[in-house]
Amino acid sequence: KDIVDNAAGSADHSTLVAAVTAAGLVETLKSSGPFTVFAPTNEAFNKLPSGTVDKLLKPEMKADLTKVLTYHVVPGAFKSSDLKDGQKLKTVQGEELTIDYKDGKWSVNGANITIADIISSNGVTYVIDAVLMPKK
Repeated sequence: KDIVDNAAGSADHSTLVAAVTAAGLVETLKSSGPFTVFAPTNEAFNKLPSGTVDKLLKPEMKADLTKVLTYHVVPGAFKSSDLKDGQKLKTVQGEELTIDYKDGKWSVNGANITIADIISSNGVTYVIDAVLMPKK
């Protein structure tokens, strides 16, 4: 299964799948890649201020939604054994993410990585507990 198929099969990622679909990124994330995806759970999306998700899913917000989603995607397949504390990863959106390791736990831009190394035919997915917001 590819990254999208794996996410679609996860009850915890229905909001992410809806967002990827609304942004028109399904075909991209089904391509050969490889990609590393930091996938926020439904609970992570629910932590955003009230109305944020509904607003981002509106057709007129597609560009903003695409920026947020592509900020969660890094070209290349990075397994946890490839990650290093303080490592910077350039996203498809253009900005960098920072990987941190503290007290035996990995995080990306402050979001905890709760499940690592979900291997797909076209990359690697990490489940995270927060939505990453680009600066621009």
